[in-house]
Amino acid sequence: MRSGGFSAPPPWRSDWLGLLRHGEAGGAAPVARGARAQSIAVRGAAIMSREFELCPGRRVGGDQPCFIIAEIGQNHQGDLDIAKRMIRMAKDCGADCAKFQKSELEYKFNKKALERPYTSKHSWGKTYGEHKRHLEFSHDQYRELKKYAQEVGIFFTASGMDEMAVEFLHELDVPFFKVGSGDTNNFPYLEKTAKKGRPMVISSGMQSMNTMHQVYQIVKPINPNFCFLQCTSAYPLQPEDVNLRVITAYQSAFPDIPIGYSGHETGIAISVAAVAMGAKVVERHVTLDKTWKGSDHQASLEPNELAELVKAIRTVEKAMGSPVKQLLPCEMACNEKLGKSVVAKVTIPEGTVLTLDMLTVKVGEPKGFPPEAIFDLVGRKVKINIEEDETITEQAMENHVKKVKY
Repeated sequence: MRSGGFSAPPPWRSDWLGLLRHGEAGGAAPVARGARAQSIAVRGAAIMSREFELCPGRRVGGDQPCFIIAEIGQNHQGDLDIAKRMIRMAKDCGADCAKFQKSELEYKFNKKALERPYTSKHSWGKTYGEHKRHLEFSHDQYRELKKYAQEVGIFFTASGMDEMAVEFLHELDVPFFKVGSGDTNNFPYLEKTAKKGRPMVISSGMQSMNTMHQVYQIVKPINPNFCFLQCTSAYPLQPEDVNLRVITAYQSAFPDIPIGYSGHETGIAISVAAVAMGAKVVERHVTLDKTWKGSDHQASLEPNELAELVKAIRTVEKAMGSPVKQLLPCEMACNEKLGKSVVAKVTIPEGTVLTLDMLTVKVGEPKGFPPEAIFDLVGRKVKINIEEDETITEQAMENHVKKVKY
């Protein structure tokens, strides 16, 4: 690992940086590699659409499918074989990405933090440093895990828990950086990470709306390809502390970036509800066994739950459908069977001008005027005799122009 600074982005990002250097100061929003150029009107202002390429060939935001992150974190117990099993599990369950947590411990913690005794039932060592070292994979192990994820066919990344970890992940060529909630208000870290040129997914646990506005103002001029995740940093998270309405608040406050959800609750219902509210990225911790040692396992999803979450999210996405309300082809059979028509309430002689008390609505055979046309029929003249309980049809009306049904 390099000992200082943040290295230049790889050549394939040069087009991204070339556009980025213009910044927003010149009056034009930066247009990044993978960012959709299409503009939309929000509150009277033209802004970039909330869609960008998070991973090669995989966009997020807009009408794209929700991007599902299986957060393995350190639930691998410090065992490389378990970590590989979890990557395979994430793929088999339908997740888009397997994510870990990478720290360079001497950069994340000071000496006293690493030396303090750690007597928790979840401890892997006598001190917190020993505990964390047991759970931390080496650079070579990360390279092996990334290679395995590529073989399996799932995107691979990690949260860089300190600046030097971000440097290593950049060299590892992860598709995007995940910013954990603990670094969201670490503004120097954010600025340096944004300058790397890779897309960013930023969690917001333990933060205020004011802080999130500051985060936006720091990151946006440097790197327009990022999203915020609503998150509450409690393990496990109780439903009353989830605050899904923050998703809506973020959508209103930051209309030009995708908004997502990082959940620490038990079960899948809340995460599915987040997608129904418009979450474009969902992150959930995963485990192979909730009874294992470790504070995150209890708030994690086991394989059957992760598979069910992915299935439920994809079902909800289909169900979101179109905002246009209309009679659908799938409704035609029901409409033919049970759809009602205007029928004669009494016998109506030829030449009669219709009044409302002559008409009623029933399921009729054959089909006639739909119920919503009943008031339009009042004042019209019939040109044939209509028996009581007969359907009122267009052919029975004099000079009647059939109205379009909406």
